[in-house]
Amino acid sequence: MKKYRVKTAVFSAVMTIAIVGHGSTTAGYKTPVPISIWLVKSWACQLQGLEYDGAVEKLASLEVDMLVVEPMSTLKEDDGFDAVGMVKRLMDSGSTNPNYRKLILAYVDIGQAEEWRTYFKDDWRPPARFRPGRPDFMVGIDPDGWSGNYPVAYWDKRWKEIVIYGVIYGERSVLKEVVDLGFDGIYMDWVKAYDDESVIKKARVEGRDPAAEMVKFIGEIREYSSKRNPDFLVVAQNGPYLIEEAKGYLDVIDAIAIEDLSFSGGGDTYWDDPESGDIKTPRGTCRWCRDDLARVLVKYLKAGRPVFTVDYCIRAENAREAREYSISRGFVPFVSRTPLDRLP
Repeated sequence: MKKYRVKTAVFSAVMTIAIVGHGSTTAGYKTPVPISIWLVKSWACQLQGLEYDGAVEKLASLEVDMLVVEPMSTLKEDDGFDAVGMVKRLMDSGSTNPNYRKLILAYVDIGQAEEWRTYFKDDWRPPARFRPGRPDFMVGIDPDGWSGNYPVAYWDKRWKEIVIYGVIYGERSVLKEVVDLGFDGIYMDWVKAYDDESVIKKARVEGRDPAAEMVKFIGEIREYSSKRNPDFLVVAQNGPYLIEEAKGYLDVIDAIAIEDLSFSGGGDTYWDDPESGDIKTPRGTCRWCRDDLARVLVKYLKAGRPVFTVDYCIRAENAREAREYSISRGFVPFVSRTPLDRLP
């Protein structure tokens, strides 16, 4: 999912994305049982601005079935933010179904190193165009123009320690933080790392299959988390063709989300930037064209994995088209602009 360096002066506005729900209000909520991910008809996401007064309460009051939020505890500058309290408050809020509470998922980028995370040390050197970073599991720069994000060789033991195990460095792993905070699951960004040119090049040098390595990596994430919470959800974002390119992928995920199905936007943009949305994605049946993506995504539905879509639109008619296209295929949409820093 598109994101900015957390807590910078320019991009630290509250980010809340909401989709019009199909159900009733949360007023009748009476039980702490989470809604099934298959029953989710609307969702929202906030990755920045959670530290601002009223931000968490606003999320809790949204009439949606699922929230994806920044877990906060892995930021270099969390300013003592009460992440435990945030999760508890959000879990105490109802979904559009009065019989269930919202699902609360933690956003984690599993395919890129992010400069603003606690694991990103002062002596680390970002990769350059023709030079790996230090540590050398950072192999490239973000191809979509998002600063501070570096694709990684996710099969590297050191990266797995950072994301999953937390043994080598003597620190809590990102996944352990998420599980211990009580989240219902993980929302994994940059599964598409397996299809990144710099990652493919690194895998070729090491004689590895990047698609198979991604499935193995996610499988380890699932195994670690399920031992601590058998009901923990593993939701992937992007990389939809992985279902056709590696065995066992459906065994390690509970759902998939995809960005830019109908409309995309540019990286590092402002809300009012004309490039923050309305960039029409290719239509037709070619690879990465909308109809072919829908074809692949339907495979997930048929296999019992819900599909969520994220489109970036400025014009109302484009937003309407994006929503209608997703809903007509059985997907659950939301529409915003690429900065993701306010309600659309």
